[in-house]
Amino acid sequence: MARLPPPTRGEYVAWRRATTRWADDDAYGHMNNATYYELFDTAVNAHLFEATGVDVRLLPAIGVVAETSCRYFREIGFPEPVDIGLVVDRVGTSSVTYRIGLFQGDADEAAAEGRFVHVYVDNTAGPGSRPVRRLPSEIRSVVQKLVKPTG
Repeated sequence: MARLPPPTRGEYVAWRRATTRWADDDAYGHMNNATYYELFDTAVNAHLFEATGVDVRLLPAIGVVAETSCRYFREIGFPEPVDIGLVVDRVGTSSVTYRIGLFQGDADEAAAEGRFVHVYVDNTAGPGSRPVRRLPSEIRSVVQKLVKPTG
């Protein structure tokens, strides 16, 4: 199976920057794999908070993580900041699929790319609730802007 090449900066729609910390690096001197997932989660949710202008934790339906993955292309770590690109691959009736690219320095190719699926569930139903029939309008309007136009 051929490995896909690293994505480039041009594949992402929205950007944010994260400061790295000494504690982000593991004993081998590169960023611990769990920190990549923290960056993905923070980038997606910070974007939702900022773009909607509401506390998304208080909406009638909330996004819970249903699936994640990460492809690693090269090491990154402290002390350089990380540029984080976001793009939405799919907006479904009750879910959103994001891709998140991590870049360090001037590199045009991502050091890593995450895939992150939010499924929206009833915020009052408790654990194990079924997906809602429709994304909250606040979320739908924001994530549709993250879909990269084709052609």
